[in-house]
Amino acid sequence: MHAALGDRVRLALVDELAVSDRSPIELRRLVGIESNLLAHHLDILEEAGLIERSRSSGDGRRRYVHLRRESFVGSVPGRPVAIGPALFICSANSARSKLAAALWGALTDAPADSAGMHPSERVHPEAVAAAHRAGLDLTGEQPRKMTDDESLPQLVVTVCDRAHEEMAPRGSWLHWSIPDPVPVGTSAAFDAVVCELRGRIESLVDTERRAS
Repeated sequence: MHAALGDRVRLALVDELAVSDRSPIELRRLVGIESNLLAHHLDILEEAGLIERSRSSGDGRRRYVHLRRESFVGSVPGRPVAIGPALFICSANSARSKLAAALWGALTDAPADSAGMHPSERVHPEAVAAAHRAGLDLTGEQPRKMTDDESLPQLVVTVCDRAHEEMAPRGSWLHWSIPDPVPVGTSAAFDAVVCELRGRIESLVDTERRAS
């Protein structure tokens, strides 16, 4: 692991992946290297057990690179992200983005909102139940559509691949490639989303505190 992180490019990749999942083409733009060299660095990080790659749940031709946080002993690397008002976006705004906004408010004391590209008629009942089990309240929440002219906070996070790919987000936006629990439909699937979101938010808060 230490050998894999001993290269400045690989360390920069890990710092970025600690806050956002990225496709290889996004990583190329961020670190400014050619595709063959990026593939070499990603292979080394994967062999060290520090990253994994998965197929997009939106455009199946695309892949996303994820950091394996459990492989790090102690604090996970990462670049600081300002903790403040946040907007979370997914396709239906019925589960992942609603849960993310509720967790953000609870863990950071900062305001958060959520929206969807193709909002459902209601928040999924299992999302409401999972929120309740986590000490959160989604009672009365309704999905809403993301509009082209709305004012955006400094921090915007897409939490599903389909929304990320459909929106062509700005480089400053973060992306968390989280599987949709709705097709599975079980309580365990929704609880897993809450656990994943909580871990990502707590990691951002910890990195920001260490940097300040």
